Amino acid sequence: MYPKKLEVLEFKDFYIPFSGKMDKENRWVRLHDIIPWQELEIEYAGLFSEDGAPAKLLQMALGALIIQNKCGFTDRETVLQIQENLYMQYFIGCHEFSNEIPFDPTMLVYFRKRLGIDVIKRVNELICKMEKKEISKGNDKENKGPEDKPGSGENSKKEPPEGNKGTLILDATCAPADIKYPTDLNLLNEAREKLEEIIDTLHFPMKGKRRRPRTHRQKARREYLLVAKNKRKSSKDLRKAIGKQLRFVRRNLKIVEQMGEQSGLMLLKKKQYRDLLVINELYRQQKEMYDEEKHSVESRIVSISQPHVRPIVRGKAGAEVEFGAKISISVVNGFSYLEKVSWENYNEGCYVKEQVEAYKSRFGCYPSVVNADKIHRNRDNRKYCKGKSIRMSGPPLGRPPEMNTEETREQKKIDKKDTGIRNAVEGSFGVTKRRYGLALIMTKLKITSESSIALQFLVMNLEKKLRLLLRQFFIHLFFGKTAGLACV
Repeated sequence: MYPKKLEVLEFKDFYIPFSGKMDKENRWVRLHDIIPWQELEIEYAGLFSEDGAPAKLLQMALGALIIQNKCGFTDRETVLQIQENLYMQYFIGCHEFSNEIPFDPTMLVYFRKRLGIDVIKRVNELICKMEKKEISKGNDKENKGPEDKPGSGENSKKEPPEGNKGTLILDATCAPADIKYPTDLNLLNEAREKLEEIIDTLHFPMKGKRRRPRTHRQKARREYLLVAKNKRKSSKDLRKAIGKQLRFVRRNLKIVEQMGEQSGLMLLKKKQYRDLLVINELYRQQKEMYDEEKHSVESRIVSISQPHVRPIVRGKAGAEVEFGAKISISVVNGFSYLEKVSWENYNEGCYVKEQVEAYKSRFGCYPSVVNADKIHRNRDNRKYCKGKSIRMSGPPLGRPPEMNTEETREQKKIDKKDTGIRNAVEGSFGVTKRRYGLALIMTKLKITSESSIALQFLVMNLEKKLRLLLRQFFIHLFFGKTAGLACV
């Protein structure tokens, strides 16, 4: 049940039991004023039925998650920090300062589940909402050069239409999950050990009455360590060890199947039953790769505890393959929009049209420039952008023109400028990975991991909005004083 009366606390109404005064310029007070709580509360209330215990308000749930992602706290530390800080309590919607914890730390897991990626993206849209004149004003410098000069791509001969404003920057990256580096041998060994635990659980009621099925666990462990501890593993030895572990896993799966037919699987815990389903699919994939002597398979499982994680081939120098979610974002005026999150690898160049249309739905016009890397600049996307009178960065397709001509020199200048503009999206990835934890997603579930990814971009945009407000405040303060002195 969600409370029917939704009131957003004002700064003057927050009660402090001891003598003191809160600072209006505090960062948490300013962040509180940036977020449109009332509008969000009304939308959030529709997710709940009228029955049941009262739910926590959106301001408390989202506010706590923002504090956690902004400061990098654990769940328990987040609750303790809120308990000790009156500004944080005001930020999450408390009406007065209290020494008691506002909620149990385990509630943060439910907050991440309840506030899915769609809800957080909606909040981000409201935070980054800008007027059309702000877009054109913020991109005037970017738009003057490339469109007005010759040789600027396929739309170089056309002036940008009045309706097209702004620059849309696109890119994609991977958000690695917190899993052990997967190898086929280690995965099969882990699957075998979990199956042995399942067999022990199913056999427990018959302990002392019936002999436990033979699993050869000691022999399987020795065979695994014989190769795993060897620093220099030949491909022949590795394949032989994988074959042995596959046979041990197959034997254990048959034992579990027989025990399930006799007494059922009701004795298994929820996690054990889930692991059993994952291991069945893992065995099928590993057997297929072993029999066909290949190293890839569709929807490959690389973690039993997080079966949704997939290998993402990026081709980067530091890590050719990453394991996590692949995300695509767009950057407009320094604000980042999370466009797509997928645990399967995909070609980001296939979603340019959707991102351009999303830009139009946000700002009411098409961008004048789409700045993206080479994978986005395929023939279909260029044709689409040309039809919308949008200039796409990069040289045109076809045979390159002759060197040392006026046109090629001009094109090089434009390409260099586009590369500088595109650094904004690389900077966004750098900030979220180094500052907010996108480099290693610590949550385990698929839905909570997606929420964590979306929250990091939301917090980064809130920080940018706060910096802009502080800059305006100091500019107003400085020029206000200088204007007063001039009048004197």
